[in-house]
Amino acid sequence: MPEADYPRPTAPRLAVLKALGDNTRYAIYLELARSPRPLATAEIAETLDLHPNTVRPHLERMREVGLLDIETEPRGTVGRPQHRYSLCADAPSLGLEPATFPVLARMLLRVAAAGGLGPEEAVEAGRDQGVVDGATALAVAAELDGADMDDLLGDTGVCLEGLLARLDALGFDPAVAVDADGTATVAFAHCPFRELAETHPEIVCSLHQGLVEGFVSAAGGAAVDEFHPLTDRTPCQVDLALSPS
Repeated sequence: MPEADYPRPTAPRLAVLKALGDNTRYAIYLELARSPRPLATAEIAETLDLHPNTVRPHLERMREVGLLDIETEPRGTVGRPQHRYSLCADAPSLGLEPATFPVLARMLLRVAAAGGLGPEEAVEAGRDQGVVDGATALAVAAELDGADMDDLLGDTGVCLEGLLARLDALGFDPAVAVDADGTATVAFAHCPFRELAETHPEIVCSLHQGLVEGFVSAAGGAAVDEFHPLTDRTPCQVDLALSPS
């Protein structure tokens, strides 16, 4: 076959390959590929034991060739806004990401919608998983503290810390504020399922609601007072009524 007949990489594709040919950029790319949520420069630097000033130009280079998306997060104080980085939707997976999962999720969501499944069924399905997650968090906390699970059941601190850890692991980047009246508001700074939630919030947000409800019911120490889905006036947060100490 003549050399001219071989397929040649396009300029953008070649730029991507060159960008990932650097060892540091490749390591940064792997961290972003593994993360369920966008990462700030400082978080990447800390994980890789690098200085943020070393990481920053590498991130900019990957952004220039179309590998990364950037979310700008206002600080609310004097200083530059914080940037969070994630892989673009069409970035190469490098064999790390389960590329079939988003496709499967979209197909299953269409099947659920076409089958007439509504919020009630979705909440129940989410609650089942949340119960498992809550019981697991309780068992882990008991092992770490050297205590019996029964002794930690209903502990507000264990429940809240466990829920935040679980939501963070799922990619929701949660933040919590506790009021003097015993109400905790957990906000979801990032939704890993936002694309799906925007098309079918009645199913996706209800799954999330059930997950939270099931978790706190299994761990004890709190109850869901109100869940605010994507379509709510105050979206993407949950109000928890904490049990008295």
